[in-house]
Amino acid sequence: MNLDLHVNLGEKFRSKSQIARVLTEDWFERNMFCPRCGCLKCEHFENNKPVADFFCPRCGSQYELKSKNGLISSKVSDGAYAAMIKRITSGKSPDFFFLSYSLVNRVVTDFLFVPNHFFIPDVIEKRPPLAPTAKRAGWVGCNILLEKIPIQGRIDVIKAGQITSMERVVAKVANAKRLQLDNLNKQGWLLDVLNCVNMIPKDDFTLDEVYQFETTLSQKRPNNNNIRAKIRQQLQLLRDKGFLEFKGKGTYRKTRVCRP
Repeated sequence: MNLDLHVNLGEKFRSKSQIARVLTEDWFERNMFCPRCGCLKCEHFENNKPVADFFCPRCGSQYELKSKNGLISSKVSDGAYAAMIKRITSGKSPDFFFLSYSLVNRVVTDFLFVPNHFFIPDVIEKRPPLAPTAKRAGWVGCNILLEKIPIQGRIDVIKAGQITSMERVVAKVANAKRLQLDNLNKQGWLLDVLNCVNMIPKDDFTLDEVYQFETTLSQKRPNNNNIRAKIRQQLQLLRDKGFLEFKGKGTYRKTRVCRP
């Protein structure tokens, strides 16, 4: 994997957004493998594809690329809010790549992969509508809140210029796939409790320590009167999926798969 951007490709464009798109999509096409199956090359969809930017010719996985000159923050701007929520609730959201680059140094600095099942409505923030004086008055966009996605779903391909091997990325993606459920509500519960577990700084923890997040979870789901029962259910599910080990007497241990 080569971190260099071919900046000469942007010389014929004046728009900064067009230059960014051309440079980063060229870099992706030259360097990126499919993190789902390990196919060595992803192919570009035709321009203006409404769902995704790239696809894997072997397994058919679809990918959307978001890029930024400078560090990617915990909040990433995206398109129309309603369209994003519709994609998520219909189960048709692509996987996402988040790429940061330095135009001054002409290199990619960070590259993050997030599988599509980590995108639930809770990680999408609705932006205020555009002002009446704007060209698209009333249009409502959204932000992707990366900090709400469990660390197990934020898979570094490049971090601070350091490249992760393809084998390790594919293995992490395969582990993350264990967390995929076929129901959006169940998916939300699992990821919420996993986020709680991740906030406990120790590998060994107790059920009572997870119960400390009861208020936070009940505020998100005010109609649920059995928060503690749901917590226990999700911990059991995380155990069954290999992310936790039950040690007995209300004690759990994070497995190697669970650790970042």
